[in-house]
Amino acid sequence: MRLRVITPKEVCVDRKVTRLVAEAPDGFFGIRPHHIGFVTQLVPGVLVFEPEEGGADRFVAINSGTLVKCGEDVNVAVRGAIEGTDLARLRERVETEFRQQEEDEREARSALTRLEATMIRRFRDLEKVDR
Repeated sequence: MRLRVITPKEVCVDRKVTRLVAEAPDGFFGIRPHHIGFVTQLVPGVLVFEPEEGGADRFVAINSGTLVKCGEDVNVAVRGAIEGTDLARLRERVETEFRQQEEDEREARSALTRLEATMIRRFRDLEKVDR
């Protein structure tokens, strides 16, 4: 089956796999190639998959997202994803990159709040001029 892990910025994973393990709000589940189709939400965590060409399991750290299994395709849409082979190194990267992403989002929300406050003040000033 083909696994695609997609973020708003990039396709993080696009490869054939023989097994996938993920976590939904009600617990872990596994998917094999002929699994029935379904849709589920995913919680922040780690996807584990076995590449079709063999070798060691690979990991993809994700924050919350949605998984859709349809036919031979498994599409996972998430806000952020980081692929790796070593869980310890992956954890370090996740802590660094996701923390930076959260800080960037916090700064963007703060800028938006300031912009909204400025617009409200300007609208009030316009109301005073019209009177």
